[in-house]
Amino acid sequence: MGDNAASDMVSAKPFRLVKFFSFTSLAVILITSLVLSLVISNYTKNVLLERSEAYNLVLAENVSHQIFQQFVLPLALQNRQIAVEDPRQFRQLDKVVRTATHGMNVHSVTIFSKKENQVSYSTISELVGKENLGKEEYERALVGENVSVLRINGTLLNFLPGRERITCQLRTFIPLRKEKPFSPTRDVMGVIEIVQDLTEDLDALVRLQLWIIFTSLVIMGGLFLALRFIVARADRIIEARTEERRRLEVKLNQSERLASLGKMVASVSHEIKNPLGIIRSTAEILGKRLGKIAPENSHLAKIIVDETTRLDGIVREFLDFARPQQPRLQPIMVNDVLTKVIDFMAPEFDRRMIKVQRNLDQSLPKIQGDFDQLYQACMNILVNAMQAIENGGSIFVTTGLAIDQKKVFLSIADTGSGMSEEMLAQIFQPFVTSKNRGTGLGLAIVKNVIDSHHGVISVVSKEGEGAEFIIEFPL
Repeated sequence: MGDNAASDMVSAKPFRLVKFFSFTSLAVILITSLVLSLVISNYTKNVLLERSEAYNLVLAENVSHQIFQQFVLPLALQNRQIAVEDPRQFRQLDKVVRTATHGMNVHSVTIFSKKENQVSYSTISELVGKENLGKEEYERALVGENVSVLRINGTLLNFLPGRERITCQLRTFIPLRKEKPFSPTRDVMGVIEIVQDLTEDLDALVRLQLWIIFTSLVIMGGLFLALRFIVARADRIIEARTEERRRLEVKLNQSERLASLGKMVASVSHEIKNPLGIIRSTAEILGKRLGKIAPENSHLAKIIVDETTRLDGIVREFLDFARPQQPRLQPIMVNDVLTKVIDFMAPEFDRRMIKVQRNLDQSLPKIQGDFDQLYQACMNILVNAMQAIENGGSIFVTTGLAIDQKKVFLSIADTGSGMSEEMLAQIFQPFVTSKNRGTGLGLAIVKNVIDSHHGVISVVSKEGEGAEFIIEFPL
């Protein structure tokens, strides 16, 4: 019992490992898909930002150059002070800026004064005159540093239907410098801020990211299903092999046990058989003498002869079980075997008032079998059926072709007492019997005979509802 439990635990481990591997692979696939999509989308995002930043810097440098050449320089040649609050100068500056940014993907251009963090000019008129809008980027640009910052308003929740659209802007700050040769040191006059709207690019990037995630999940999901199918198939194969191994172990253990038992039975039966023959012969001689000397006691010798005959039959059963003979196969008709057995047992059936109903298919093909062994097997089954019937029952004997037309079957059913499930489970085990004086070897011998003919025997029975033995032989 302990060995079986240990074997079950060992065989269960591969199943648990297989399931663990399957679901672990799913988690790995999902995580890999997400990481892969994030890596690809982040790389795309970084490339986009680098190119947009480079574009903004080039554009800002061009705007700075155009402002100096077309606005600052003409005023300096005219000895006029720069006063953007003057409507004429504002319009002139606005014309220069809009001309420089025409056709470009620019959201706004803002110029901050040098002395005060104040908006001197902006393409967004509402910002003109406002202070402290530049913040840290303005301070860094004043000392000659080019600064770009990406500002996103909103979260991923804004991509849900019905939510406000998320916005994305790239803000670039560069110093507005005097150009050579008018200023060898290129003094800073102010700060230019150029805002590029990247909302559309962000939408495209998010859609790309979603497509990458979706495609990765579809591909990885397909791989997981394929892996799951392979794992499930391997699971079934392992389970089938484990079950086959268990069955072979049980069969091997049973064979070893029966082999040992057979040797013991053969040895004991051989030692008993000769003395039984001597006792029977002596009892027969004694009976003849008692018949002459003391006829009233002659029945005692007959009792000895009858019991030794019964014991001799038991010994023969032991020998048949312990030393099964190899069948001498030749073409035979199953119907002929059954007919001979039924005709031989007909007087006993009549004595017990048992009706035997035959339904034999006369068109059956021949099978390869040993007539004598099959005769013995069918007789044992019919004897069991007869003993299971009290008095006045019926036995139904049927032959025919199986549904697949590749096997010949015979069925022997009775209206006897039937068997319990416990008895049914061990009906072909040796020394298992429900009779008081039986050896329990009859059906074990039947099983050996049918197995040696490559046939299959099965039993269907319920307590109080009779039993049916079904035997199938291959053609």
